[in-house]
Amino acid sequence: MERTGRITDSFPRRHRARIRANGKERSGARRGRGGERRHRGVPPAPPPPNPPRPAPEDARDPPAPPREAPPELLEMLRRFDLAWEYGPCTGITRLQRWERARALGLSPPTAIRDALLEHRDDPAVTYRCGTGL
Repeated sequence: MERTGRITDSFPRRHRARIRANGKERSGARRGRGGERRHRGVPPAPPPPNPPRPAPEDARDPPAPPREAPPELLEMLRRFDLAWEYGPCTGITRLQRWERARALGLSPPTAIRDALLEHRDDPAVTYRCGTGL
């Protein structure tokens, strides 16, 4: 009796390695067969490219030291924080509070906005004392 064709007959046959789950060979299995044999002619992968080297220390510009806010500015900002006429300041930055007060038709001091924009990178100026980052 003739065997009928199967859909899998159009694919090449692949033989599984004869190794048990515990790593030991099955009886009748020979060394050198299995996964290693199929990859014999494949060249090894090229080494990964070297990462870029950082520039020497003397070639880079030194970072600018952070400017500390003068005590007069911090006192002015503290008075702005305590002024309830501009609304609560919980959970927002000082600049957001200034802009909210301006949008509500209040007239917050422009000196506060100028100082906040000038010292934008200083957390002691940007955020209210006590809230931190």
